[in-house]
Amino acid sequence: MSKKTRNLKKLLISIVLMLWAVVALYGFKQTDAGSSNSSEQTVTIGYQKGDPFDIAKQRGEFVKKMKAKGYKVVFKEFQDGSSLMQALKAGSVDYARTGDTPPVSALSTGTKLTFVAAGSSKAKGSGLLVKKSSSISSIKDLKGKKVAYTKGTSSQYMLLAALKKAGMSADDITWVNMDQSSASVAFSKGKVDGWATWDPYTAQAEVNQNAKVLVSGVGITNNRDYVLSTQSYAKSNTKVSKYLIKYLEEDMKWANNNHSELIDMMSKSLKVSKSVVKKMVERRSYGIYTMNSTYAKEEQKIADLFYDEGLIENKVTVSDSGDYK
Repeated sequence: MSKKTRNLKKLLISIVLMLWAVVALYGFKQTDAGSSNSSEQTVTIGYQKGDPFDIAKQRGEFVKKMKAKGYKVVFKEFQDGSSLMQALKAGSVDYARTGDTPPVSALSTGTKLTFVAAGSSKAKGSGLLVKKSSSISSIKDLKGKKVAYTKGTSSQYMLLAALKKAGMSADDITWVNMDQSSASVAFSKGKVDGWATWDPYTAQAEVNQNAKVLVSGVGITNNRDYVLSTQSYAKSNTKVSKYLIKYLEEDMKWANNNHSELIDMMSKSLKVSKSVVKKMVERRSYGIYTMNSTYAKEEQKIADLFYDEGLIENKVTVSDSGDYK
């Protein structure tokens, strides 16, 4: 092989090696860029009207912040906590926001739940309602009367605990189980004598249905918001939960400091008058906190009462659902 040929061959090999290096470098950059801009992980959140997630949804900052971390948030609305627990168990939502009672009922049936976060007390907005024109002036006057509630929700525990505090038993009243929308109609038409409910239904009844709060949750139940997930999802997605709590708490701080804007926003979302939302907003504070042993003990109290009353078949130990410190 001539010297000229050998030099040409070396040149061609050098060119090939250079091209390979460029392609390899380009491929690495593309892969690296792809990993940092990979397809977003979808996080599906179940919520109810007027709750912290509803505020976050309407405000819009929560979705933006989660998106910046690589998560696409999808919201699904439910009417009550029982249906939310069913959706969580079925895997149609990743997180669910409920009141205090639905998680207890779900745990008793074997659903593997984890309490991710707890909210501030909503005791003042939870109430046992009667008509202002009613002769009923104390909870003892409800003996033999019909009271609407929704099984498996915070209204059930509040009503039961209120009766117990008054020295009454569950058998002293006629329990009328119906969803809250149906209960509102029944109460309005006088088909029930009392109605155990929560905001915004409480405020709406007070403003529009000539209702008064016979007994509020104060001293009976804190009726906190709880954010829940399945144990398997929570264990595999600790980072998602961390961001969720952080950004939801930022929305709650905004809610506490911007009542006027909050009332306007929630009035549109709930499709109720500003006077209703104002009553609801001004009797509570907003907050979301990482679940701890204090909140777990509150839930245990509910679980114990439900078990003692035969409302759940299996005894529940709330601390078994997570490591709450």
